Amino acid sequence: MIGADVKGFRLPCEKQPITTRMAMICGTSSCHMAISEQPLFVPGVWGPYLSAMVPDLWLNEGGQSVAGRLIDHMVKGHVAYAQLQEKVRQSCYSSGDGIYSYLNSHLRGMASSCSAVDLLGSNLHVWPDFHGNRSPLADPTLKGMVVGLSLSQTLDDLALLYLVTIQALALGTLHILEAMKEAGHDIKTIFLCGGLSKNSLFVQTHANATGLPVVLPEQTEAVLVGTAILGACASRDHGTIQEAMVKMAKVGKVVEPDHSLQRFYQRKCQVFRRLVAHQREYQALMNTFGTE
Repeated sequence: MIGADVKGFRLPCEKQPITTRMAMICGTSSCHMAISEQPLFVPGVWGPYLSAMVPDLWLNEGGQSVAGRLIDHMVKGHVAYAQLQEKVRQSCYSSGDGIYSYLNSHLRGMASSCSAVDLLGSNLHVWPDFHGNRSPLADPTLKGMVVGLSLSQTLDDLALLYLVTIQALALGTLHILEAMKEAGHDIKTIFLCGGLSKNSLFVQTHANATGLPVVLPEQTEAVLVGTAILGACASRDHGTIQEAMVKMAKVGKVVEPDHSLQRFYQRKCQVFRRLVAHQREYQALMNTFGTE
């Protein structure tokens, strides 16, 4: 996926080295994989590993210990989940990932005709480390946080919680990206695959929050294509991994960020960073209990 031919898609990584791309594999958890010509040491991110993904290039791998699992947890644990299931059963979204397709449609209905769905998350915020932080803080003691809850327990409330959970995961990706850039990576485009790549809200939110275009593969099972690429090199149908990637990996769709939301996500990111700072402050306060 990361080596796909992007000619004609007018992407910022076109005519740039493959090191300007980051592959993101997102499902139950998420992996953020970036490569470099020289070894780069990124705090809270694994690596660098030589030739671990692309021969002769160094790999850094960050990640979120929960992504799809967290979304499921937030949605299915809500008191309005049974109501949501009934709404889906009665709708045209009753097959496949109908719950999330229905929620995406419901959020569009909640937003005014001239406002982006993203803005619905202005007053509700999530810190997504319900299972600890893998990158870039590498702190397994961190917990999840939700700020802005009310006594209401409607389907609208469930949809909002779903939205801000996705926004929190996207801001977590931005956090990882910024750590990689500070260490020397120059990432201009995200290449995304995995189960969550089929969720249009998840994909668009990642583009909006990071300010980068997100490329989806033409093939829905990108891992199988990767296996085929290795086989094509082993059988000498292609001389190198890089050559095989260009020939065999295809771009399916490009999702551009909505730049009108840049200031919204800048502020949302400030809240995001303060959440973890506050959590650590609370931990420090309680850790001193009994020692005074």
